[in-house]
Amino acid sequence: MHSILRSARSTSLLRARPRVFQPTQLARSLVTKRFTVEHEAVEFDDATGLGVVRITDHAQQSLGDVVFVELPVVGTKVAQGDQIGAVESVKAASDIYAPVSGTITEVNDALSTQPGLLNKSPDDKGWLCKINLTSPDEMEKLLTEEAYNESL
Repeated sequence: MHSILRSARSTSLLRARPRVFQPTQLARSLVTKRFTVEHEAVEFDDATGLGVVRITDHAQQSLGDVVFVELPVVGTKVAQGDQIGAVESVKAASDIYAPVSGTITEVNDALSTQPGLLNKSPDDKGWLCKINLTSPDEMEKLLTEEAYNESL
């Protein structure tokens, strides 16, 4: 019996190093969605510094079927309130204004061939552009969802 225990102690199972628990760092980011009275919305991710600009569901419903979208040029520096594009529909044309200041980092090229994405998916695939915010505090000047809905 003694030899069995001795041989069991010498196996790699008993000599295996204990596992050391290494906690992973969890990165938290806060995504804030705010609105303008001109019916633009921006979702700002404080971890990346990017804001995704869209038109609101109310805007797309008011416009009707969107047939053309003019988007800004990547790299353009914009100030809050600057015109950054336009949307044309069967009912009307409407300008799009920058809800925040920053640099355009990306545009939704799919809208050039599928402008109807603004109607079908304004909160997902129908985004307009992404802006790297230079003044994230401008988000606080925009309307909360509750205040925006009250303004309709």
